[in-house]
Amino acid sequence: MMINILETKTEVGNYFVSNYPPFSLWQPEHIPDVVEALNQPPRVDEPLGLYLHIPFCRKRCKFCYFKVYTDKNASEIERYLDALIKENEIYSRTRAFQGRQLRFAYFGGGTPSYISERQLHYLVEGLNRHVSWENAEEVTFECEPGTLRKSKLETLKEIGVTRLSLGVEHFNDAVLEANGRAHLSPEIYQAYEWAREVDFPQINIDLIAGMMGESEAMWRDTVRKAIELEPDSVTIYQMELPYNTVISREMIEKGLDSPIADWPTKRRWVDYAFEQFQERGYRVASAYTLATTKKPCRFIYTDALWHGGDMIGLGVSSFSHFGGVHFQNAHSFEEYVRLLDSDQLPLLRALSLTPKQKLIREMILQLKTGALDTAYFSRKFGVEVWNEFQPVYERLNRDHLLARNNGTIELTRSGLLQVDSFLSEFFEPELRPVRYA
Repeated sequence: MMINILETKTEVGNYFVSNYPPFSLWQPEHIPDVVEALNQPPRVDEPLGLYLHIPFCRKRCKFCYFKVYTDKNASEIERYLDALIKENEIYSRTRAFQGRQLRFAYFGGGTPSYISERQLHYLVEGLNRHVSWENAEEVTFECEPGTLRKSKLETLKEIGVTRLSLGVEHFNDAVLEANGRAHLSPEIYQAYEWAREVDFPQINIDLIAGMMGESEAMWRDTVRKAIELEPDSVTIYQMELPYNTVISREMIEKGLDSPIADWPTKRRWVDYAFEQFQERGYRVASAYTLATTKKPCRFIYTDALWHGGDMIGLGVSSFSHFGGVHFQNAHSFEEYVRLLDSDQLPLLRALSLTPKQKLIREMILQLKTGALDTAYFSRKFGVEVWNEFQPVYERLNRDHLLARNNGTIELTRSGLLQVDSFLSEFFEPELRPVRYA
């Protein structure tokens, strides 16, 4: 179930809403729907994206809830890269892929920058044999600062990365260590300097508000240091505690109180960061992101996903959305590789969306931008969303979280800062009480 929006403490459970319907509804019996979607005629005019999960890390952060490995050697990593290439090849043979061009690619993790320069070249050459991103408008690559050298950044530029995302999280070394991060602040500054020298078109830094050991003064200092770097964009998350994090397990097993700042405090800290960045010429691009106004700054990955675009997720436990069907890969490293070795897609579970679910998915995700174009939904779904969800919208309007304004639904700053806390109110009634993930 989603976190109770009336609670203020950061308790164990899901808060961030990344998809709809809830993941717990995705089941193996729906996998034939994936096969059917991949056998449909290609929709060559619609955007297509590729997500590549690189699940390797130097160490596991205490707040991490992703599928990651810290114990794989070079030969195991290369076996995994071969599996990624094979998975990409299988998709390229399907009917629905013929003639489709990649609009974006996204390397996420884990720590994509953990793999070596030689492995990067090997992976990209293998992928490009089947699905090229030569004409992609955006190629994003997530990095942990301590894994970078200038030569590796030059390699990333060579393979076509246009948007570098540095997982800074915080600038205070005590906070970084307390939360299990592998890097410290000197590595942040060195990596950022190298990245600017290599001259990527867009550099993003990630921050997290409310990490263990954080204080008001520490957060303000981190915001100040982030501003001094002058990144092209900054993404700020509020710390949450899904069930499979180290922190969550310790809280449950030992009966500990939450060591994380409460939700009102985290919202206040993010609001402070937004204000400081806006004073220096940044614009608010979403509930989590600010972008510079000094140069064009686009977010093609989220824009395509939040408007129903197709994205294939390659890698262990990766998520995909294609042709109106959600699906996820095998959770196990060994099972993922075994299935691909036998020339099979490593599918674990799936769910085909109803027209109503497609509408809800796009609506709740686009609310994260801070403004909803109601005409878009009228054209695409034939629905006036305010009328369709009137009780929820009117309640949020009374609570000063959003308002109607000449064909748009605009979130207030308060609404934007807590958007994930009320998105589940738009879920179909029978799905509101189900487990989210």
